[in-house]
Amino acid sequence: MKRKKKLRNKIKYSKLIIFLSLFLFAIMIVRLIDLSVSKSVDGVNLQQLASKRTTRTEIIKAKRGTIYSKDGDALALNVASYKLIAYLSEKRTTDKNNPQHVVDKEGTAKALAPILEMNEEDILKYLNQTNLYQTEFGNKGKGLSELTKKKIEELNLPGIDFIESYKRYYPKGDFLSYTLGYARSDPNDEDDTIAGEMGIELYYDKILRGKDGYVTYQKDLRGYKIADTPEVREEAVEGKDIYLTIDSNIQFFIEQALNNTASKYSFDWFTMVIADAKTGAILGMATSPSFNPNTRNITNYIDYTIGSAYEPGSTMKTFTYMAALENGVYDGNETYKSGTYVTSDNTVIGDWNRNGWGVISFDRGYALSSNVGIINLINRHMNAAMLRQYFKKLGFGRKTGISLPNEVAGSLNFKYETEIYTAGFGQGITTTPIQNIQALTPLTNDGMLLKPYIVDKIVNSQTKEVVFKGEKEEVERVASTSTVNKMLQLMDNTVNISGNTGIGYKIDSQELIGKTGTAQIADNSGVGYLTGKADIISSFSGVYPKSNPRVIIYSSIKRPTQGSQKSIQDAVKEVVNNLGKYLGTEKIVVPNQIIEYKLESYINKNIEQVKTSLTNSGINYKIIGNGTKIIKQYPEYKEKITNKDTIYLITNDTNYKIPNVVGLSSKEATDILKLLGVKVKLEGSGYVTNQSIGQDTPITDGMEITLQLNKKFEG
Repeated sequence: MKRKKKLRNKIKYSKLIIFLSLFLFAIMIVRLIDLSVSKSVDGVNLQQLASKRTTRTEIIKAKRGTIYSKDGDALALNVASYKLIAYLSEKRTTDKNNPQHVVDKEGTAKALAPILEMNEEDILKYLNQTNLYQTEFGNKGKGLSELTKKKIEELNLPGIDFIESYKRYYPKGDFLSYTLGYARSDPNDEDDTIAGEMGIELYYDKILRGKDGYVTYQKDLRGYKIADTPEVREEAVEGKDIYLTIDSNIQFFIEQALNNTASKYSFDWFTMVIADAKTGAILGMATSPSFNPNTRNITNYIDYTIGSAYEPGSTMKTFTYMAALENGVYDGNETYKSGTYVTSDNTVIGDWNRNGWGVISFDRGYALSSNVGIINLINRHMNAAMLRQYFKKLGFGRKTGISLPNEVAGSLNFKYETEIYTAGFGQGITTTPIQNIQALTPLTNDGMLLKPYIVDKIVNSQTKEVVFKGEKEEVERVASTSTVNKMLQLMDNTVNISGNTGIGYKIDSQELIGKTGTAQIADNSGVGYLTGKADIISSFSGVYPKSNPRVIIYSSIKRPTQGSQKSIQDAVKEVVNNLGKYLGTEKIVVPNQIIEYKLESYINKNIEQVKTSLTNSGINYKIIGNGTKIIKQYPEYKEKITNKDTIYLITNDTNYKIPNVVGLSSKEATDILKLLGVKVKLEGSGYVTNQSIGQDTPITDGMEITLQLNKKFEG
């Protein structure tokens, strides 16, 4: 009986086990079906997970565009850069005699420390990390140059390797620094993407950066591409190249003058901007103190040529006089009593010479920079609306729109009597150097206001197609021919007649004309002005040369030594004298020796007849080729030269020889050699001190010559 009962229990248990087994099996079947038909399980997308484990995507980095000067000097470009890594995993080494990981960590740290400028302890912190296949060395191990890489490679340290990338490099150092700005990769960005953070690099960052591409492919367990599997590829779009309107030689003249000033005088800052008088293109602009974009030793992030508005002082009188002329209320012979003026609220405003010059004319008042003259002119013939409207027509109170970041608009806030008077001579309102450049353009364009610009062209770096071309942009006519002529005459008198305020800017040729300015610096408290002797901003706005304007100049300096005007005078005259040589506009005044000559066209003329004509005129010439007729000439027709200059005449020959161009400016030498079909490579800036191909070497097709340039002209 007991046996039967035990048997029945065994059968029951067996059935239960079978039932449970079948139930669990059924659940497994249902789960398997669910896994087979579902895209996601427990919130995880199975297809994406599988794809990530078998698919690899690599970024194809776009090359950042290069920034050039107008004459083709590379100012910002990419150079190879390296990231240092160390392999820590022993699994990399399969041959103990040829280790592929860091074996001696202490020795490796000791060897790397002086090269990376790191402490050995800090390096060991990276090398002693556990469970890592490889490690990096922080910011000190990034952006390494080719030279640093070579030094490390020469150590032959096991397990040390490099990842190549690119970094931004500025071959001319602090040259044009505030305008160029800088670009760099974010230390926290694993992709090492280079981004602009200042200047042109920032403003045109998207255009310069281009667009990264990518390649996606199937990989095996080791990460290698599986053969004969498809890949998806999108090529990178390289960044575009930007050519600025900057002339490297003119920029150098400015930088050199500011550096020379800094070595002799003290100041808070010093700016100078030079623009093409006929187009508004910026040929050079600089702020001192400067910085090196490679090291970013920046003490101030403001570009004072565009990014900081200040009270301009008496250079503003030029535009007040223009407003009076354009409104038909100016009579240069009308007189007033100089010295001081008492407003209706008993505010006393004086000339810089508080004793005045007695009763003088408005014309004379401009040349003497008389504040009282401005007050009388406004009080008798003008009002706030008339003055503000004209200032706005010239572009003050708003941004010029030049393609640089962080430009400011300045302000034209004047309402009450005293404010109107002081605005007329540049106090109580604020402007920027670039606004002053713009406002001067009507004086060299028969009254037409031009918009300043700094980008000459943007070029597709791959196809060389010009995708943008910077051009002269006329804003509106703001002055008549008679107004322009009158103002140029007043500016000429200011600089070139003894006793007037601009006499310190007079050069031998008397071709520089302009207006000086001295503005008090507002007290930070917001009430009144600082009273120290050096608490001023001195400025100069000018045109050169007056007979045929080529450039507009605006320069300003804050807190010059003891308030001396000499610092800015020296710098402006140094730049203008160099411009005279470079542009060929220099007139050396030596009695009975210098002859100015306006060139004829010698094309197709008999060589012997031309030689006789030039000899009789006292003009130096050089003949290139043995032909009988002239087919090219330099300088060109209608250019003005003196008997100290040389004309190059190219004849109808086929066997030309290399001329001697040592001593010529880079522009002159380049123009002459290009006429002969010779390619020119420039090294440095300034004037030619050496040429790679000697004089009288026969010229062959495709010949290229390298010209060594010296920054300091020796003539």
